[in-house]
Amino acid sequence: MSEDTRAHQDDDGPNLGLGLDLGAPSGAARPDAAAPAGPAPPPAAYRVLARKYRPQNFTDLIGQEAMVRTLTNAFSSGRIAQAYILTGVRGVGKTTTARILARALNFEPMDGGTGGPSLDLSVMGRQCRDIIESRHVDVMEMDAASNTSINDIREIIESARYRPVMARYKVYIIDEVHMLSTAAFNGLLKTLEEPPEHVKFIFATTEIRKVPVTVLSRCQRFDLRRVEAGELAAHLSGICAKEGVTIEPEALAIVARAAEGSVRDSLSLLDQAIAHGGGSVGAEEVRRLLGLADKGRVIDLFEALMKGEMARALAEFRDQYDAGADPAVILTDLAEFTHLVTRLKIMPDAAQDAALVEAERVRGLEMAQGLSMRVLARAWQMLTKGIGEVQQAPKPAQAAEMVLVRLGYATDLPTPDEALRRLKDQPVTDAPAPPSAPSGGGGGGARLSLAPRPAEARPQMRAAPVAAVAAPAAGPRLTSLADVAQFVAAKRDLALKHAVETSLRPVHVEEGRIEVALVPGSPAGVIQDLSRKLSDWTGRRWLVSTSAQAGGPTLAEENAAVKAEREEGIKAHPLVAAVLARFPGAEVVDVRTREEAPIDAEVLAPSEEDLYAGPGADDELEY
Repeated sequence: MSEDTRAHQDDDGPNLGLGLDLGAPSGAARPDAAAPAGPAPPPAAYRVLARKYRPQNFTDLIGQEAMVRTLTNAFSSGRIAQAYILTGVRGVGKTTTARILARALNFEPMDGGTGGPSLDLSVMGRQCRDIIESRHVDVMEMDAASNTSINDIREIIESARYRPVMARYKVYIIDEVHMLSTAAFNGLLKTLEEPPEHVKFIFATTEIRKVPVTVLSRCQRFDLRRVEAGELAAHLSGICAKEGVTIEPEALAIVARAAEGSVRDSLSLLDQAIAHGGGSVGAEEVRRLLGLADKGRVIDLFEALMKGEMARALAEFRDQYDAGADPAVILTDLAEFTHLVTRLKIMPDAAQDAALVEAERVRGLEMAQGLSMRVLARAWQMLTKGIGEVQQAPKPAQAAEMVLVRLGYATDLPTPDEALRRLKDQPVTDAPAPPSAPSGGGGGGARLSLAPRPAEARPQMRAAPVAAVAAPAAGPRLTSLADVAQFVAAKRDLALKHAVETSLRPVHVEEGRIEVALVPGSPAGVIQDLSRKLSDWTGRRWLVSTSAQAGGPTLAEENAAVKAEREEGIKAHPLVAAVLARFPGAEVVDVRTREEAPIDAEVLAPSEEDLYAGPGADDELEY
C-alpha cells in the first residue's frame, strides 16, 4: 500500500475490530522507533458499538437471508448484475451491505493467487482492508444528499471510462440515491444501462418510490427487511457478552422492540443504556432512559380497565405518570398489549416469541382466553384514536385519563345486537306499555314473545304513500296524486316523480283530469310536462291545471308526517325504550315497514329465532 494511500485513513482505520495492524509492515523503520521512553500514550478513542460491530462479511449480516441466498447463487453461476439497488428503513444495513458487496466483487486472495468474485469472505483478501475502511481508490462512495447535481454525475461518468487502478472493478456506491436531481438521474441512465465491463454501481435508498422507474429497471433490487425483535435481542445479547456487560433479558427485549427492526438504532440504544447503567443494565434503568412504563404495570392498568375498575386504573396511571412515563407512551403501550392479546387469542403459539417478557407471555395468554374479540377490537380503536388526542391536547395527562375513562366504561357495554338479544330474553318491567297492546293478555310482567302471531292480531300502522317501482298494470286507474306518483315512478322518470311529490298540492284528481296548487318555487313547466307525459303514456288525453285553492299537503309532507308519527310511536315500544335507556344519547333515526325495506333485504334477513312478533313487529329500526 502506498504511503499516499495510508495518509488518507479515516477514523475507522485500525479500530474496526479486524484484529489487523494497519501500521507499517514488519521490519520497516518507524518514525518513533528510536524515541526515548516518555509518558504512556493516551488511551484510544472509544468507538460506539454501531461502528465496532459493523458487519464485515455476509455471515455477519442478520435478518437478510433472502438477499444473501440470491447473491450466493448469482455469484456461483457468474450472473453478476451491472447495478444493484438496496432499499430499507434506516439502520437496517444498506451502506454496510454495499461495502461488503464491493468487497465481494473485488475479492482477491492474499497470497496473490487468481480468483474471481466471491461471497466467501471468511478470510481477508488483498483489497478487503481498504474497502472496509472506505479508502480504496477504486471503490468510490458518494452521498447523494449533498451531491445532487448533474455536475457530480458527470464526474462519475467521466471517471468510469478509465480502468481500475488496483481492483477488478470500479465500484460506485451512491447513498440516498433518491436525492439526486432529475437531470442527474437522466445523465446517469445511459452509463447505467451500458456501463463499461469494469464498472459496477451500488445504490442505497430509504425512499425507493422516489427513484425513477427508468433507474429501477436497470438495477437488481434488494429489499432489506426489518430485523425481528427476537433475532435482534439475541444479537444484542451476544454483543453484551463480548463487551462483558451484564444485562437483564427484559432490558434486551425493551431495547430490541424500541429499535423497531433497525440494527443501528438498537446498538445506539444499547450503548446509551450501558453508559447509563455503568456496565450493568437493568430493565428499570432502560425504561427510565426511554421514558417507558413498566411492562408489568402496563398489564396491571390494562387488567383494571378490562374489569371496569376505574379508581384502580386511574391511580395506576397517575403513579406511572408521576414516575416519568409520558401519557401518550402509556396509551401506546396499552395499544401494543391489546394487539399482543389479540394475536395470542388467534395464534397462541405467538407466546414463544423471544422478544416477549415473561409477564406478557403468561398474563397475555390468560387475558386472551378471557376477553372476547369484540372487546379487544373496541379497545384497540379507542386507544389508537386516543393517542392522537393526547398528543394534541394542551394537558396530555388529563386527556389520557379521559381516554381511559371512556375505555373502562365501554368494556362491558354490549353491542346493539347483543343488547337486543338480552332484552328479548328478560322481562320488561320498567318500560312503558306498548301504544296498542293486544287484548287478552295474561297477568304478570310483559314479556317479549318470539312466537309468530296471526297477522290480524298485529297492530297495523298507517303506511306512507311510497311510490313503487313495479311495472303498472295495463290501463291503470289514477284516482289520487299518490297513484300518479307511483305511475310516474314506474316509467322511471325520477325528476318528474320528485316534482309530483314535492311541488303539487292536490285539489281534485280523477281519471283524465288533475287540479293542483303549486308550491312556491316549483319547477317551471311541471304542469305542462306532467300533462304531456301522462297523455303519451296512457294513450288518452289528460288535463292538468292549477287552482286558486290552497290544496292539501304534498306527498312529501304526508310522508314526513307519517314518519314522525311512526317514530314517536316506536319510541314508546318497550323494546325500543329499553334499548334507548341502555344506550344514553342514542336516537331513532328512521323507521321503515317491511314493504319499504331495500330490494336486497332478504340477503340480510334475520333468522327465525331473532324474529320478534310483538307490537310493531313490522317495523325496522336503524341506530
